Amino acid sequence: MIRRIACGAGVLGASFIAATTAFAQEAVQTVTETVAPVVAPVAAAAAPVADPGNNAWMMTSTLLVLMMIVPGLALFYGGLARSKNMLSVMTQVGAVAALTMLIWVMWGYTEAFGDGGNGFISGFGKAFLAGVTPDSTAATFTDGVVISEYVFICFQMTFAAITVALVLGSVVERIKFSAVMVFAIVWLTIVYFPIAHMVWAGNGHFFALGALDFAGGTVVHINSGVSALVACIILGKRKGYPTEPMPPHSLTMTSIGTGLLWVGWFGFNAGSALEANGSAGLAMINTFVATAAAGLGWMLMERLMGHKGSALGFCSGIVAGLVAVTPAAGNSGPFGAIVLGFVVAIVCYFAVAKMKSALGYDDALDTFGIHGVGGMVGAIGTAVVYSPLLGGPGDGSVGIGAQLGIQLQTVVATIAIAAVGTAIAIYIAKLVTGLRVSPEVEQEGLDIGEHGERAYN
Repeated sequence: MIRRIACGAGVLGASFIAATTAFAQEAVQTVTETVAPVVAPVAAAAAPVADPGNNAWMMTSTLLVLMMIVPGLALFYGGLARSKNMLSVMTQVGAVAALTMLIWVMWGYTEAFGDGGNGFISGFGKAFLAGVTPDSTAATFTDGVVISEYVFICFQMTFAAITVALVLGSVVERIKFSAVMVFAIVWLTIVYFPIAHMVWAGNGHFFALGALDFAGGTVVHINSGVSALVACIILGKRKGYPTEPMPPHSLTMTSIGTGLLWVGWFGFNAGSALEANGSAGLAMINTFVATAAAGLGWMLMERLMGHKGSALGFCSGIVAGLVAVTPAAGNSGPFGAIVLGFVVAIVCYFAVAKMKSALGYDDALDTFGIHGVGGMVGAIGTAVVYSPLLGGPGDGSVGIGAQLGIQLQTVVATIAIAAVGTAIAIYIAKLVTGLRVSPEVEQEGLDIGEHGERAYN
């Protein structure tokens, strides 16, 4: 009897356990089905989402930088050339910009900003934009804030495009169009993309050192200016230079281009904050006041040197001021930017008016004298104006002397890479296509000789 009761209890216990287990499984399933629709949106919301306001600002900035290239730089450079070469200059600027855009999405973006890599070059995992989708994001300078990766790609694309176009200012009126295109491919790959990575990428060598380059003093201006100097020396002087007068054919066009450059530069500088925030506002006011100081400072230098203040001088000063404030745009107080503008006007005036003729190189549109020299002034001067003792936004943790050392390292490295890389790119172009047009084409003008058109009838 006792054994039957025990046996029955055992059967009853087993049934109870089985029933309890089934109930528990059913309860878990019910809870999962109930909670999952609630948890899923919360998990999705935890993923980074691009801020619409910042995205809109960065898309606007990207288009402003595009405006700097075409029509801004094309008109600025075209007006400085002789009338028989106007269209060739504009075509070269536009064509290399278009070529850069294609190269950028194929291997430029991943070489400069791809995942992995080292301090000198990035990885190639994002070649041909592999893994980039409308939902992928790029980080800004504020923790947790992101923008669309496609927008970041486009913004940086325009920087690459204008930098290679700037180089052409020194070699216009005698270089083959085919040579320009070959040069651009090689130069971007071995010069621009590595320097952009070293200075701007999170694991870049100079970024890790603490180099200050808010919007491209080294990456864009020293890089293009030094490259322009090397290119024009290798290419040789224009036929008739310097004995024949070669004045700008249309200062009206150059003035229009200058205005477009100044307006577009707000996308260049303020856009480099990557957010519509206070840093962008600081970059904006600095882009106003440094540029204004440099434009007037150049005209003042003309008067002090016994000349009349000229429209060309004003335009030159405007661009010099924009160049110098580029690395300091978000790294200076407004009055530090004004001082920087006056200083760069003085230095660049002597580089263009005195140094070029003394050294005898034919930098046709003064790319080195303004962008190269102005970029050096800006990059080095940023170490000074960044200090809070002079109204800069720095926190004082790095002294002026220490920051100056970092800036000088970055400047010297940029000069060396640009010089060597440009020489390689120019000689490759010479091997593939030849460099110079024939003397007959140069005499007739590259508009007809290279493109079969005239700017003016």
